[in-house]
Order: sequence, then C-alpha cells, then structure tokens
Amino acid sequence: MPQIPHRLRITALLALLLFASACATTDDNGAAGEAVSELHTFFDDEWDRRLRENPTYASAQGDRRWNDQWPDLSDEARADRQAADQEALNRLDAIDRSALPEEEQLNYDLFRTELERRIEGHDFDHHLITLNQRGGIQSADDTAGRVPLDDVSDYEDWIARLEGFGDYMDQTIDLMYEGIETGWTLPQVIAERIPPQIESQLVEHPDESGFYEPFKDMPDRISESEQERLREAGAAAIKDVVLPAYQRFHAFFTEEYIPGARETLGARHFPDGEAYYAWRARDFTTTELTPEEIHEIGLDEVARIREEMLEIIDELEFDGDFDDFLHYLRTDEKFYYEDPDDLLQHYKAESKRIDGLLPPFFKTMPRMPYGVRPIPDSIAPDTTTAYYSRPAADGTRAGFYYVNLYRPDTRPKWEIPALSVHEAVPGHHFQIALAQELEGIPNFRRYGGPTAFVEGWALYTEWLAHEMGVYETLYDEFGQLTYEMWRAVRLVVDTGIHTMDWTRDEAIDFFMSNAARAEHDIINEIDRYIAWPGQALAYKIGELRIRELRARAEEALGDDFDIREFHDVVLLNGAIPLDVLEQVVDDWIDEARQ
Repeated sequence: MPQIPHRLRITALLALLLFASACATTDDNGAAGEAVSELHTFFDDEWDRRLRENPTYASAQGDRRWNDQWPDLSDEARADRQAADQEALNRLDAIDRSALPEEEQLNYDLFRTELERRIEGHDFDHHLITLNQRGGIQSADDTAGRVPLDDVSDYEDWIARLEGFGDYMDQTIDLMYEGIETGWTLPQVIAERIPPQIESQLVEHPDESGFYEPFKDMPDRISESEQERLREAGAAAIKDVVLPAYQRFHAFFTEEYIPGARETLGARHFPDGEAYYAWRARDFTTTELTPEEIHEIGLDEVARIREEMLEIIDELEFDGDFDDFLHYLRTDEKFYYEDPDDLLQHYKAESKRIDGLLPPFFKTMPRMPYGVRPIPDSIAPDTTTAYYSRPAADGTRAGFYYVNLYRPDTRPKWEIPALSVHEAVPGHHFQIALAQELEGIPNFRRYGGPTAFVEGWALYTEWLAHEMGVYETLYDEFGQLTYEMWRAVRLVVDTGIHTMDWTRDEAIDFFMSNAARAEHDIINEIDRYIAWPGQALAYKIGELRIRELRARAEEALGDDFDIREFHDVVLLNGAIPLDVLEQVVDDWIDEARQ
C-alpha cells in the first residue's frame, strides 16, 4: 500500500475534523431550532389560554375573540384551569432546556417560575373571595371603558355580554356562598364598605347605567337606524338582566354575606392561613423572605426615613415636634384645594412638567402617550389616592393616570409630585408602556411581570425624582419621604395584621404616627392591606433591591457609570423577578468592566 505524504495526511485529518464539526454544529443548530420553535409555540398557546380564560382582560388587550363573554367562574372551569396549569408544566418539562440559547433559557425559567407559583396557589381557596372594596363585580361597568367598540359586531358582542351578565352574577354569588361555608370571606369591616357601591348600580333607567355608556357616543360609520336598534337592545339587556342581577346581589350581600363574613382581619385565620400568607409574601416579593424578616426590614426603614424627615423639619425651622408638623401638613388650608377641578388641573400640569425632565435620565422612552383622568365617583370614596391603567396591547387606547378628586380637602399639594412620578412617568406608565413595546420577547413578559418589579420600579423613580429636579420645595421633598414612609409602613402593618393579629386601630395608629397622609387616606390604605394580603409588601422590597443594584453598579464602574444605560438594563427585559434582575445587572457590570 502506497504511503501518503505527511502533509497530505494532516490536510485530510483537518478536513475530516472540520466536516465532523460542521455536522455536529448542524445537529446542534437543528436541536436548538427545534427546541426554540417548540418553546415559542408553547408560549403562544399559553398566552391564548390566558386570554380565553380571562375574556374581559382579552378585551382590554384589544383582542375581540371573546368580547361577548364574562369569565367562567364555575367549579368545572376552575378544575379545567388547574388541570391545564399542570399540563402546561408537564409540556414545559418535555422541552430540552439545555438545547435553548441563553435568552430563551431565561424565557423558559421565567415562565416556569410563574407557573410553579400559580400551581402552589391551587392549595388555597382564595378564589372564593371574588371582590373587595377596590373592585369586583359591583364595578363591572368599568369594562365598558376598556372594550374596543368600532362597528356593529362589536356592539352586538357587548349586548351579548350584557345578556350573559346574570349567569356571571349567579356564579359569583355561588362562590361567595361557598366562602361563607368554608371561612374564605372578606372581614366584616371590609364587606360593610361595599353595599353603597352595589347601590350605585341600581339606577332607575337603563341609560343611567355605566353599562350603557358605549351607546351614548357611537361611531358615525354605524347608520342611525342601526344605532337606534343597538341602543334599544342594550337598554333592554340592562333592564331585563343587569339590573335584576344587581338587585339579587344587593339582597344576598346585605342579608347573608355581611352577617356570614368573618370578624377576624388577618390571613392567618383562613384555613391553613399561615402557609397561605407566606406563599403570598413569596409570590409578591419574588424572594424567599419570610413575613417575620419583612416585618423587621419595615421597622428599620421606618426608623431611617423618620430621621430624614426630622432633618427637613429642622431645615424648615418649624416650631413644634414631629407630630405637630404632621398635624400642620394635614390641616393647613394652603396645602389643599377646595375645588376638585383645580386639583385635577394641578395633576395635569405636574405630569406635563415631569415629562420634560426625562431625557437626561432615560435613553429609551415609550412611544405610547398617557392621560390624566378622575377616578369614577362610584368607587372614589373607597379607593386610594390614584392608580394607573395600562394601554391596550393593540395601541388603540393610551395609558391613564387616574386621580382621586373625592374630598379635595384631603388631597395635599405636596404629595402630587411624588404621586405623579410613581403612577405616570417615569413610573408605571413609562415602565409598562415600554415593556409592551419591546420586541423579541414572549407576550407573558411584555404584558405581565412580578409586582415587586413593577411597583419597586415606580417607588425607585420617586427617589430618582430628587436627581431629576422634580421636587421644587422642602414640602415636596417631605412629600416624597411621606410616600416612601408609606411603603415602609406597609411592610410593618401588612405583616402585623396578617401574622401578628394587629387590630385595625393599631395599624391605623402606626400609620398616622409615622406619615403625614390624611386620616381618610390612611383608613382606606389599611383596609386595602386587610383585603389584599401580601400585595403591599412588593413595593418597598422591590425598590430596595433596585437601589442596591444601582449602588453596586456605581461603585463598580465609577466614572464610567451611565445612568441612562443603567435604566435601559433594568427596563429593557420587561418586568422580571428580583433575583433575575440582579443577575442581569451583574452581567452588565462585568461586560462594562471588560
């Protein structure tokens, strides 16, 4: 056999190795491509399921497919949803995570964490509490403002939804009956706030109902004759179905639910309540912190913020102690408006001013605009100072910053800057609208995300607003500290109520002694924590983590730290769990160093 020259043998060997490597790469790429395709199909199917199971949410997202339906609250539907959650976890397990590229592994892990937490929640019957004083079926007419209504078929869907309202109400009542029997009810002190909200729905004429609002200003593209037909059908559905449903509900709620509601406050009094509240704490904070640890963090933050407040009081040369100053802020007429419209105009002007302060601090900004609206009169007395409503996913509805104009004499001017930063820009609207505009990430990340990130970011921006120049007076600065104190107090009173049997009065007194919020607002806040266990923990825990990560980046990068780049790093992955955010920031720091 002839000898092959050495150089040719090397060449042949290299060629063989390159061929083998190419084959392996092709196989790897094929496996990765298949895994990515499978994962994306899974995400699409699960997003479709989320919309299908939540038809009013789908409508608010601009998806019309279930515009004629209300959520199905039957036992059968709930069993189906829970089975579908487990099936989804099994399906996710069957996807080869190791074959996915890094960014898809992140998507995989985020969805898995969210799904596992939801499945853990199946152990508790909290679905039997279908409403609270901040919203529920008693304010279902607000759906009318979030449904796309552009043509005849849209209105026919709305009428069909109205005609199905009786079943939705009856399912709600059935769940609440079961709640009475099993101990899953609102506390009586919260339930007693709701009858006036139900009564606001018991109008004399259908055209006075909030459900009729879409018929008052119909698109010109619909002919006059069709408009008249649709109005008549809508009024008939309200008269024959919606109003009788609310009459049944009012009788049930006042005669049976309130007397059957629990007299205790804390979540620990639910069946397996201590485990339930611990799960809520983990779920809302995306950490493994225990309620006891969170309580201690809250006490430390209250003490720190109080010291900063005292420094401002000294700087103002106020003649009196801390309690005297809080009383002064709550009662002096110069801090308040008499006319609700004057208060609304102040909110609008402040929001416009803040818009102009954003560019030096943010590199990427959302395209979607936002507006400022009053909170509906029907719920204003029982809800908090403000809240934010996200834009429609299809871009047909802007985001809105809703402000409470009820009793303007309890809405101080010094809280407006911090509140506007939190709810609008660069807080909720900025972060949520920007997330919805991100490309290349699954819908569950674009339109969802952990409360700890969403609320933590908004609270971080209140602190950031000092650098932005938002606070023009020492009273504004004290207002920011009051809002930060408010969130620190939450850690103490939420855990105190739900794990330590604090009374409502004890929680109110602790709040009143540490923050300058009006008593009316403080009572509403405490009742919110009672009705919504654990949610209030997310804000301060999230803010502390974001501030900690920024300090870490500033120390590591020194003069090379760029605040605009840091904010891009935090925001351009959408809302993510705090431990994942920490890894994202650490990776960015490492890359910036190199």
